[in-house]
Amino acid sequence: LPGYGDSPPVEMAVTAQGRRAFLDRVLQELGMQRPVLISPSMSGRFALPFLLAHGDRLAGFVPIAPVGTKDYTAEQYWGVQTPTLILYGDRDTGLALQALQNLQHLPKHRVAVLSGAGHACYLDKPEDFHQALLGFLRQLK
Repeated sequence: LPGYGDSPPVEMAVTAQGRRAFLDRVLQELGMQRPVLISPSMSGRFALPFLLAHGDRLAGFVPIAPVGTKDYTAEQYWGVQTPTLILYGDRDTGLALQALQNLQHLPKHRVAVLSGAGHACYLDKPEDFHQALLGFLRQLK
């Protein structure tokens, strides 16, 4: 992500509107139409503004303990009709629970908790992660 880790910052990624526009541009450049957006951790700063503004352009959304969920209201989440799989590891007792508390306001959500997995649950329990993800993907139209 721009500005995280060793990647150089991108001026447009300073605001939520800029991060939304950045992700929109990435998806357009890749020619993606109605993708499923998987958003672990820090990518929530990009994915959540996009979801709230353009959720209708996504086939599905898979937040994995993303940051930034508390920046939006329950009412904002209620307006999103994108099918969502809220996924996290049961050993992620900080960010995952905060994200769940906020994201459970998405009307078309379901929850998958990976037993014995931490914040990076997809690394801790890759087989369980992929089973949950594939099950969700099969249910999408």
